[in-house]
Amino acid sequence: MYQNLEEHNRLVNKYLKIFFVVALYWCTSILTVFVNKHLLSSDTVNLGAPLFMSWYQCVVSTIICYSMSRLSRKYPSVFTFPEGNPLDIDTFRKLLPLSVLYTLMIGANNLSLTYVTVAFYYIGRSLTTVFSVVLTYVILRQRTSLKCLVCCATIVLGFWLGVDQESLTTAFSWRGTIFGVLSSLALAMYSIQTKKALGHVNQEIWLLSYYNNLYSTLLFLPLILLNGELGTIMAYPYLWAPWFWAAMTLSGFCGFAIGFVTALEIKVTSPLTHNISGTAKACAQTVIATQYYNDVRSAIWWTSNIVVLLASAAYTRVKQLEMLQQHQQRNAATLKA
Repeated sequence: MYQNLEEHNRLVNKYLKIFFVVALYWCTSILTVFVNKHLLSSDTVNLGAPLFMSWYQCVVSTIICYSMSRLSRKYPSVFTFPEGNPLDIDTFRKLLPLSVLYTLMIGANNLSLTYVTVAFYYIGRSLTTVFSVVLTYVILRQRTSLKCLVCCATIVLGFWLGVDQESLTTAFSWRGTIFGVLSSLALAMYSIQTKKALGHVNQEIWLLSYYNNLYSTLLFLPLILLNGELGTIMAYPYLWAPWFWAAMTLSGFCGFAIGFVTALEIKVTSPLTHNISGTAKACAQTVIATQYYNDVRSAIWWTSNIVVLLASAAYTRVKQLEMLQQHQQRNAATLKA
């Protein structure tokens, strides 16, 4: 009886922990999108410098990682952070290509969010899965199953339908849509190259995040100049207002927190559960955005969202089943040998 009660309590605690982590991921991710959108194009703030905001987010993340690194050395029993030297020339040379992709990914993401609505934001960046399949074949020469290709084709159909419906509204922006597609492409390339880059930092995800954010603070500087944002920043009327920098710092903390809660959700659940959670979160985010901004949408527009969401979830499930089958086949071959 006591053993059954103890097992029951253990399961309850486990599921409560999972629920808390998933809820934390949802809240952090949705908050980050709304905070960034408010900073970039709201009537009250309207910074108009998305690459500068991206740069500042990387600065905040770098400071947090550096502080954690120092604290872990001084109080190792309280704080843990992997050892590493971001100023090592060899490390910089090996990770620079990935950091370039990381910079492009964040920059294009915020550029897209500047021009599109939060409701359309998910559709605009929904081609990551499709680009991942294409790049996996082009770069790694790995073929994809027919079922996965059907899912990808459905995602493209949903994306096309969403863009078609969004183009009928006054909020549509081709520039924002193109930046969304570029962000998806950069994310797909970044995901493929991450596995190789982790080998240079002893498989330490947090160390890779530290290096990427530090190097991106340098890479964003010429991009800010090329995008003509320096004049916009200097002419910004609230540049020295404390509330503005407080909002910018909050955005930076949110950007850092996304990486933390994403890794935490994967740790306490699984990559499959995280993907499903992200898909469901995108649906909730879209609904919240339409309500918050009083954004009335047509039935066909909502259909495009549902098509992309279901096709993305189906792709994740098919890949999970294929990986499970491959694992079982390898185990069977090992037993026969």
